Amino acid sequence: MARDAADPLARYAGLFHHPYDSEGRKLTYLCGHSLGLQPKSAAQYVEQDLSDWRRLGVLGHEAAERPWIGYHERAAPALADLLGADQSEVVAMNSLTVNLHLMMVSFFRPDSQRNRVLIESSAFPSDRYAVVSQLEFRGLDAAQNLIEVAPRAGERALRTEDLTDRIAKEGSRLALVLLPGVQYLTGQSLDLQPLIGAAHRVGAAVGLDLAHAIGNTQLRLHDWNADFAVWCSYKYLNAGPGAVGGCFVHERHGRRFDLPRFAGWWGHNKAARFRFEPDFDPIGGAQGWQISNPPILSTAPLLASLEIFQRAGMAALREKSLALTGFLQHLLEELIPESVQIITPGVPEQRGCQLSLRIARTTAEARRCQERLKAEGVIGDWREPDVLRLAPVPLYNSFSDVAAAAGALSLALRA
Repeated sequence: MARDAADPLARYAGLFHHPYDSEGRKLTYLCGHSLGLQPKSAAQYVEQDLSDWRRLGVLGHEAAERPWIGYHERAAPALADLLGADQSEVVAMNSLTVNLHLMMVSFFRPDSQRNRVLIESSAFPSDRYAVVSQLEFRGLDAAQNLIEVAPRAGERALRTEDLTDRIAKEGSRLALVLLPGVQYLTGQSLDLQPLIGAAHRVGAAVGLDLAHAIGNTQLRLHDWNADFAVWCSYKYLNAGPGAVGGCFVHERHGRRFDLPRFAGWWGHNKAARFRFEPDFDPIGGAQGWQISNPPILSTAPLLASLEIFQRAGMAALREKSLALTGFLQHLLEELIPESVQIITPGVPEQRGCQLSLRIARTTAEARRCQERLKAEGVIGDWREPDVLRLAPVPLYNSFSDVAAAAGALSLALRA
């Protein structure tokens, strides 16, 4: 395809392992929104750490090729670039929901008047579970204290003005606004800066779930003034299943040692960490929220992937992403306009890599369509009752992949 031949990022696809079926057929993988492909260099990173463990044992903490003390700090420069943050504002640690709980300990501080949390309806279930459990832990009732903002009747995307209006309406009752960078079900990329500003105007803190945004859209967390953000690294960051997650804490909070937090020894003053003193002395910046030492073997693939991101550049990746989703949208509207409704916003800037498609069939027929698509070698994923999610990822997907997926879906719907 001519568009692939002209693509300056096409060579990066060769840096990843692409899945094949049992007959040796390469699959069309459009599921990076759920699990990114493995960088070929990831094995080298992990093997180096395994080798250092074999050779050195405990001495690897200081003598390994990449010493294990401070290992996570190697991810900070690239993460900061992807997030639009200072290195002191980011840390690779834990998993997303664990980090969300840790952040809510510090930034959700309800009192008798200000005690509500605002999220989007259809939030990723783990986020909602975390918020509800935090409310209940503090003796609050989710039925009264959880505010869920839904799209307008007949619409699937959230409107910025509806969110800002609801934030203003809640006013002094609102303690925390927790929103996604990209909504996991619809693929909508939210306009975060005005939402953060609206929350701060009423005195609420703002947290962001960037699971579907980091490595996908261009972010400027420091300039946007978000209070905190959390993410996982196994989707667009390609760090592997269960990989280490991460956390952003704005620098204005980084040395607020009066903030309550759940403490652990890896968040303690690095110079005194191994003195094993009884009183907690937190590190300034995001690292002060760490609990435990970093998981080396699940951080290694993240370092491999981040190296590729730094070479490719997020601006170029975003440009290609818009072209890929635009091409997919064009093909779907040309081939099967009556069979598929694209529920991701049609404006390219209001989405990431993902297009979410509502299959205009009964639920059973729509599921069968997804199974036929999989049988044809196209890997997306299904969300009940009728949504198929496809994500052409600019690091390793091509325009040919998009054409193959659209063609296979057209055949599946006509079968």
